Amino acid sequence: MKDIELSAGTIRYRDTGSGPAIVFVHGALVDGALWRKVVPLLQDRYRCLVPDWPLGSHTLPMRPQADLTPPGLARLIGEFLEKLDLRDVTLVANDTGGALTQILLASGDTGRIGRVVLTPCDAFDNFLPQMFKPLQLLARVPGAVYPVAQSLRVPALRRLPFAFGWLSKRRIPNEVTAAWVRPGQTDKGIRRDMARFLAAIDSRYTLEAAEKLRGFDRPVLIAWAPEDRFFPREHADRLAALLPDARIEEVPDSYTFVSEDQPELVARLVGEFAAASLETWAASTKS
Repeated sequence: MKDIELSAGTIRYRDTGSGPAIVFVHGALVDGALWRKVVPLLQDRYRCLVPDWPLGSHTLPMRPQADLTPPGLARLIGEFLEKLDLRDVTLVANDTGGALTQILLASGDTGRIGRVVLTPCDAFDNFLPQMFKPLQLLARVPGAVYPVAQSLRVPALRRLPFAFGWLSKRRIPNEVTAAWVRPGQTDKGIRRDMARFLAAIDSRYTLEAAEKLRGFDRPVLIAWAPEDRFFPREHADRLAALLPDARIEEVPDSYTFVSEDQPELVARLVGEFAAASLETWAASTKS
């Protein structure tokens, strides 16, 4: 793990491989381990950067004054690209991270982004999905996050639909989900960050972003799971209709966490989609 100082605080990230940059954006209450099956299949050709974004499973609390609203976190993604001077980046996003990516694209601060992969994610009026709305309500009650986090010490509870149970068809290893919830169980600063972010979620941000997505003219791959329980295929179609250069690829036999259920397919789709950056990168290294 490497550390980078950003305006919100210190972000930890994995940096493996060499070649054109692929930056991964996970969703709420998970960390970069979400991509642990995909990155090894890409790092022979690409530089894979996998941050632990401050969405509740990060291990270093953000500064107390950090902007953890969805627009603030979208700006943090852009700041990460800028601080590392990454160019022609392929941005790969999932779940809540897809909503943050849409907000970033709508902001116009996209000069370092070459292409985007959106896997099943929040969009339009579905931010958060209905089943997870109680988390947002609890986040607004002082002290309420603590008992919820402690209850998830039990592996069987982490596999329930309102936790991680319906996000993946295949059972996620207990040690992975335990690591995702541990920061919120053990660190008051992480619980504070988690509560602030969850409380700030509002579908007005994704609806406003949708109105501006026509302004992003670079290629977008929408790799969607038709069986997803939280993010309907209709939203993939709507996103593809808004984005000027977008296409849809289905990821069968999967739920939201396509990187968990179909890592080989996801890696192939991302690798082929990002291949246009290989020639540019090779030319830049020779000059």
